[in-house]
Amino acid sequence: MTGIGYDVHRFAQGRPLILGGVTIPHTHGLDGHSDADVLCHAIADALLGAMGLPDIGHYFPPTDPSCEGISSLKILEKCRELAREHGFQIINVDSTLIAEAPKILPHRQAMQGHIANTLGLLPKRVGIKATTNETMGFVGREEGIAAMAVAQVEEV
Repeated sequence: MTGIGYDVHRFAQGRPLILGGVTIPHTHGLDGHSDADVLCHAIADALLGAMGLPDIGHYFPPTDPSCEGISSLKILEKCRELAREHGFQIINVDSTLIAEAPKILPHRQAMQGHIANTLGLLPKRVGIKATTNETMGFVGREEGIAAMAVAQVEEV
């Protein structure tokens, strides 16, 4: 089974920029209830969708104070637990970050490692790509970052 995920967060002053569990030097972080890791959030929704489960907001509602500031790798850990509980094995994930800045390539391998380790996958089963929005729209104006992901699971 295959699922798709999408997430977007606006930039915010005074927050670290965390993508794929990696803190990346940048002038702004992302605004959100958790650490606002847009990449992990898109991957989580793709995994949940592949399993036919509710979206990330069901398990980690933005109104829940216990979720405030949590690492989005914890969200991926929950997806891994849910896969086990529901009789699924995660096969792979593929994702794309859409941002004008910062450059993603220097951090890709570290992000891939964190996500793979969290999901119990080999790094080669975690695709991470990046593109810009060619200066168009909110991403092009550097107001935020978007991410898309697909995930494949199979019943065990």
